[in-house]
Amino acid sequence: MATAAQWLEGARPRTLPMAFAPVIIGSAAAYGLGSFKPLNAVLAVIVSVLLQVGVNYANDYSDGIRGTDNERVGPLRLTGSGVARPKQVKAAAFACFGLAVLAGLALILLSQAWVLVLVGVGCVAAAWGYTGGKNPYGYLGLGDLFVFVFFGLVATLGTTFTQADRLSAAAWIGAVSTGLIAMALLMANNVRDIPTDRAVGKRTLAVRLGDTPARISYVMMLAAAILLPLFLINDYPWVLLVLLLVPACLMPSWLMLKGKKRKSLIPVLKQTGLINLAFSVLFAAGIVVTTALA
Repeated sequence: MATAAQWLEGARPRTLPMAFAPVIIGSAAAYGLGSFKPLNAVLAVIVSVLLQVGVNYANDYSDGIRGTDNERVGPLRLTGSGVARPKQVKAAAFACFGLAVLAGLALILLSQAWVLVLVGVGCVAAAWGYTGGKNPYGYLGLGDLFVFVFFGLVATLGTTFTQADRLSAAAWIGAVSTGLIAMALLMANNVRDIPTDRAVGKRTLAVRLGDTPARISYVMMLAAAILLPLFLINDYPWVLLVLLLVPACLMPSWLMLKGKKRKSLIPVLKQTGLINLAFSVLFAAGIVVTTALA
């Protein structure tokens, strides 16, 4: 029987900044459009966090029953380690999905953005299909694309749309940037797991690219994410605040490029998650301060 601490570790808290960041950015973009709605933002956070935890448990379950996590370097996996029964982990995943759906329906009722019903169905299907089912797309090298789409574009733009009923350049650029950082986090995780993933036929993008190109791609994703907001400086000069993150990106980038031992890459996940959270706060501050001073 898994302890509460083990269930918490299985939820992979290092990945949770990926859930908060797009909502912070999307809400700031809505503020820039003159339509920030706190309750909608809270509901969006609940949806995003529950989907993130749900996909983490679903990944744990599916990889565990396939034997992908039998020999791995990194944090505890509930199913693979045997501390929790597969059915329990699967039930936890679907409980999170169910609660996310309820919060999502409440958000749609408030915003009257009924088109997002289809988006919500797609989110749950994508969350399960990452490593679940007969042909999981995470095993085909498509996981990074789906992370970019759902934890970047969909989460950010959906947050803005449910508050402002329209989108802006700030929403789009913020969505792309946070999506790239989320992809970088997944890349760091998958580079660490290249040997074990290759052995069990899990063809992640990191496996397909190969060790060195995959490491370089991490650095390129971070660089692009930090530089993209510069396109907004004419309208939102305070977005230059995101450049304060450049020093924070140096250590994880160095570890990705030079870390030879797989265990040395474990801290990169936490660091990248914090970079995503810090980026969202600085980006949002740039939008809010510029709007308030206008």
